[in-house]
Amino acid sequence: MKKLFFALALVCSMQLAYAQKPDADLQKGVDKALEASKDAKKNVKPATWMNLGKAYMAAYANPTTNVSTGIDKATFSLMNKEKAASITNVTLQGATFEKHELSHVNVYFNQAGILAIVEVTHPSVPGDLLGEAAAAYVKAFELGAKDKDIDPKLQEIANDYYNDAFTAYQLGDMVKASDLFKGAADWSAVPPCSVRNDDAAYNCAFTALSVHNYDRAIEYYNKCLDHGFTSEGNIYASLSECALAKADTLGAKNYLATGLTQYPDNASILTNLINLYLTTNEDPKKIVELLDEAKKAMPDNPSLYYVEGNIMAGVKDYDAAQVAYEKALGIDPKYDMAYYGMANIALKKGEDLVEQINALDVRDYKKYDELSAQLTEVYIGALAPFEQCYNVSSNPDVKAACADYLKRLNFQLRGVDPKYKADYEKWEAVLAQ
Repeated sequence: MKKLFFALALVCSMQLAYAQKPDADLQKGVDKALEASKDAKKNVKPATWMNLGKAYMAAYANPTTNVSTGIDKATFSLMNKEKAASITNVTLQGATFEKHELSHVNVYFNQAGILAIVEVTHPSVPGDLLGEAAAAYVKAFELGAKDKDIDPKLQEIANDYYNDAFTAYQLGDMVKASDLFKGAADWSAVPPCSVRNDDAAYNCAFTALSVHNYDRAIEYYNKCLDHGFTSEGNIYASLSECALAKADTLGAKNYLATGLTQYPDNASILTNLINLYLTTNEDPKKIVELLDEAKKAMPDNPSLYYVEGNIMAGVKDYDAAQVAYEKALGIDPKYDMAYYGMANIALKKGEDLVEQINALDVRDYKKYDELSAQLTEVYIGALAPFEQCYNVSSNPDVKAACADYLKRLNFQLRGVDPKYKADYEKWEAVLAQ
């Protein structure tokens, strides 16, 4: 339903084998630049703060001087002569990596032998070096440094934050990932940075939600909305989850109502709305009222009736769902999802019948035969709308889903009539193409 965005990929670059500087030298460089920034005569000059920013960035980059993702083990050995303290196999998000522990970093090679993850474990200088560097550059800008000199520095820092956040995410540290995505989002929005990273704001909220930091999630999801970034409506669904976690039922409803009118096809919004009304013992049919304004504004939009049909089907009012899907087809006879919705009604009826059959006493043969006959008719009733959906749809995923259902339904019906066995073989062949 919700995913992290990876719009800014980790930078894969070949580096020459320069010598890593001693940590003490980097610390001396930072200390010297800091001392200058505190001098009454020097701290009013942009160059003083530019030098401080450079000192922090040099310290930040030092641990990974000879380490670059995207290289193989042989190239890594040429670029980095340090012997690993230990080599172990680890599993990260279902994938196996070979982990090499070095003095300043852990490096992770994937199963193809390519360096995929670089984790800094011992920075040359402690602290939030990227944040300190950004603050120094912003101070230089306030004192008169030119946009063209500061803008690329802030963009670089925001990208470094983002890449470090992605690394933390890969390693499963969601708290750290959220903090780093926050850094990327915040500094990319500070003048004179000209490239705001909305993906970072989204990912900050996404990872915050995963560790139940609801206040941060709400703050950064709303920053996304302020910038017109909605993730196709998914942010409204996520905000509703945050609101419910904070026992704000009204807020959750408002988020979902707003999202539904803008994104009537969004499954997450619709599912959350139905579940919310069910858990609060309110009538889910009230959700349909939320579509009224959208219908007035877009009377020729069949998807609004498709959503209404899904709502009614979700609460097992199948007759009302059928009417809604028919209204959608009245607007557009080739609207594939309306046919899909009709077929889905039959499947849901089938699920209800299967539950009833499974609950029967094993000796109740008469009721079993009665329900089985009904189930057969329901399966037959699903065939036509799935076929119509397949015929009118231009979406390969929708066509594949219809073909799969038609194959399985005809397989279930193969003992009823030879034509169903033939149709089963037909759709099996279609799927095999």
